[in-house]
Amino acid sequence: MTHTSMNQGLFVFSLQMGDGNKVIPWKQLPLENFTMVTEFLLLGFSNLNKMQFVLFGVILCLYLIILSGNITVITTICLEHSLHTPMYFFLSVLSVSETLYTFVILPKMLLNLLSVLRTISFTSCAAQMFFLLGFATTNCLLLGVMGYDRYTAICHPLRYPVLMSWWICKLMATTCGVSGFLFSMIGTFLVFTLPFCNSNKINHYFCDIAPVIHLACGDPYINEAIIFVGGVVALVVPWMFICITYGFIIRTILRIPSTEGRKKAFSTCASHLTVVVFHYGCASFVYLRPSSKHTSDKDKLVTVTYTIFTPLLNPMVYTLRNREVRVAIQKVMHWRGFSPKVI
Repeated sequence: MTHTSMNQGLFVFSLQMGDGNKVIPWKQLPLENFTMVTEFLLLGFSNLNKMQFVLFGVILCLYLIILSGNITVITTICLEHSLHTPMYFFLSVLSVSETLYTFVILPKMLLNLLSVLRTISFTSCAAQMFFLLGFATTNCLLLGVMGYDRYTAICHPLRYPVLMSWWICKLMATTCGVSGFLFSMIGTFLVFTLPFCNSNKINHYFCDIAPVIHLACGDPYINEAIIFVGGVVALVVPWMFICITYGFIIRTILRIPSTEGRKKAFSTCASHLTVVVFHYGCASFVYLRPSSKHTSDKDKLVTVTYTIFTPLLNPMVYTLRNREVRVAIQKVMHWRGFSPKVI
């Protein structure tokens, strides 16, 4: 009986003999007997048949709202000097990251909804996963930094200009981006160094870790374990940090004597907490589970939540709940020739 395995050009051949297995180096084997996966087929929502056209229309509308909402937030923060504060600086960086994050997934998803052949090359799949993980991890770290910003503003207001100077803010934002893409590089490397020589059908609408790694014909146990640990670091650590900071924030707010002061302090934190709960809740459900617990259909529905609705929620929450941003948007639009009424 013979067995073959493949890993980035490394082939091992085991020949079952009476006295055990004899391993022959891959260079001694004819490589033409092996079939390399050169492209993947994204199944996406192919089971919905004609409903895919309706889904295309809905997702296209949501994507346009995401783009317009985030671009509006970014433009307003850049042009309005009253919003040149650390909190809104991090919000603008988050909006840029969210916009690029959706750009990695949604255009290809929309194209596939109208296509009969939903293929993606091996290299494009790896690139999509790299940028997807990079921006997703950056978003998680940015939300943690935004939690620290609220903590210093409420718990240490006198030291706030020093603790959150522009140099420190830029350093934090850069660190989030570099750390996010370093994590992404390691995760993508661990997935695509596995051998892919069997099925090429990805039961998802983009190249996510779980559906891709399940196609590997080698043993992905160690790779999955390392990726899981990385997911814990990227999701659980920032989440616990946010919980700790908000514990101190709530304790400080409850000590404020005036009701109006407590209400204003809670209001500045409510928008951030809303985005945090949706983002970490959905991402944790997908990425912080054992491989055996993954069910593709359920995962696709949950993934839609944090790939579409979370980027949609971010600009809506920060504009609808924040009068300061709404007033700034009115000023910018009035300068451009519009004069919307602020509610």
